[in-house]
Amino acid sequence: MGKIISQREASSISEEERVKGRCIVFTNGCFDIIHRGHIELLKQAKAKGDILIVGLNSDSSVRKIKGEGRPIVDEESRAVILSSIIYVDYVVVFNEETPYGLIKAIRPSVLVKGEDWGEEEIIGRDIAGEVVRAKLTPGYSTTEMIKKIMSNFQLPISNKMSNDEK
Repeated sequence: MGKIISQREASSISEEERVKGRCIVFTNGCFDIIHRGHIELLKQAKAKGDILIVGLNSDSSVRKIKGEGRPIVDEESRAVILSSIIYVDYVVVFNEETPYGLIKAIRPSVLVKGEDWGEEEIIGRDIAGEVVRAKLTPGYSTTEMIKKIMSNFQLPISNKMSNDEK
């Protein structure tokens, strides 16, 4: 079994690891264009437990959240990139707009989201034993990177582009 797994496999692995007394940590996101902010978030998440499972929004899920034109990088490539990051133990692609079903299946001990998410906004907070709002790395966001690229090449920036990374 590789690091890119199904929801069913994630549920099974989580249960096996929990029985061994290991702490399961979960975080999720689009991870469209991987940047330093993503790496710092994953590093913080991994530091909270033994096994880090990352929920990755599918292409269709990203489009629902971010609009047409996103993601920039396809889901298979994003999954491969994420799975190659040292802090990540497993990657699970999900199609829904939120990872609630996946979180319910995994039942993590710790749920990690960026500090830009308010406590009440964090999906799955009612399932996880602990919720951690990770510090963000200032100046790093996929949306801002896209805007900078568009500006540097003097391309029109669509007003459909989301200003927030959630």
